[in-house]
Amino acid sequence: MNKSLKPHLNPGEYVFVLTDNIYGINEEDILCSFKEDGKYSLILKKEFANKYGMSYDFITAWISLELYSSLDSVGLTSIFSIALSANNISCNVIAGYNHDHIFVNYKDKDLAFDILNKLKF
Repeated sequence: MNKSLKPHLNPGEYVFVLTDNIYGINEEDILCSFKEDGKYSLILKKEFANKYGMSYDFITAWISLELYSSLDSVGLTSIFSIALSANNISCNVIAGYNHDHIFVNYKDKDLAFDILNKLKF
């Protein structure tokens, strides 16, 4: 158990928004989208949400785990979510094909990064 998660703190502030449609939103401005209950949950840079007049109530930082993880791996999410929750940091996780991505409260970004950087498994 000596592998690192290899966290990378991406620059910028990110927000989650909900919209009925994505027409008129530049595809390049959307970091992530998920269709649920007939609406679209989007993750955008805060500046883009402001540009489109979209409301949000939670500003996050985006931390990518550069460790390659398969979509069927077991336990990785629990390792970092337990470590973050022990420090009262919430995390919203998105699994990419090769990497996991974590969105934490922007004010907690530095502490979250330090915790993730020290984790070994």
